[in-house]
Amino acid sequence: MPRIAGVDIPADKPVLIALTYIYGVGRTLSGKILQALGIDEKIRAKDLHEDQLSALGAYIEKNHTIEGALRRQETQNISLLRNIGCYRGMRHRIGLPVRGQRTRTNARTRKGKRKTVAGKRIAAEKT
Repeated sequence: MPRIAGVDIPADKPVLIALTYIYGVGRTLSGKILQALGIDEKIRAKDLHEDQLSALGAYIEKNHTIEGALRRQETQNISLLRNIGCYRGMRHRIGLPVRGQRTRTNARTRKGKRKTVAGKRIAAEKT
């Protein structure tokens, strides 16, 4: 398996797809990187030469925020929102959807497993 930017990328996939295994690199960015370096998108990752691998690693490290640095940056951004007390920060803090989705139904990913609340008991009628 070739190793780029500290990540083992799958050898039997095209380079365009294999680069997406790096956190912070998607299909579009992968295509732009390969185009900038003049590497064919359809070539398999195992067929890359050592100089191509080193060029890919150097280009990605120099021009893009990836992996640990990107995760750290996202965490800092969210903690800033929480600390200043803005609406988005409050939604992050209480674990509700941040981008305006409905919460009456659906939102299970953010809210977690259902917590059942007991129904009201009907008071016995006085006779």
